[in-house]
Amino acid sequence: MNQRALKTYVFYCSNNLAADAFAGLGRGREGDTIKTISLPCSGKVDVPYLIKAFETGADGVAIVTCPRNECRHFEGNLRAHKRAEAVESLLEEIGMEAGRMAVFECGQQGVERVLGEIKQFIERVRNLPAAPARSDAANKQECTVA
Repeated sequence: MNQRALKTYVFYCSNNLAADAFAGLGRGREGDTIKTISLPCSGKVDVPYLIKAFETGADGVAIVTCPRNECRHFEGNLRAHKRAEAVESLLEEIGMEAGRMAVFECGQQGVERVLGEIKQFIERVRNLPAAPARSDAANKQECTVA
């Protein structure tokens, strides 16, 4: 079993969940980093945000949406699904293994279930080969303007 430490980003809809709902995720393996990012709607997560997560060292990225047909913003959760699929496709094109992106739907009663699914997702990512090293520019997070 692979014991390497992982960095996982979890984007979530703040209309559906509160930040303290993810407190249980912090009790993962020693060295793992789980960063939660609150959004006004999961549909606000955009492809550049997801790619940036990988550029800054994420091994896996998860999006937690409200259940289908229950989004306050009509189709926000559907947009999140489509954007996650687009990023997964981009990652495959650059040679990263499939399975580094996941979308989970969560109703108010399903928080524990979603936390369990996220933990399973993290373990699946742990079994993938390590993500390629980031470039020096990404490591320094610098931007040069010509």
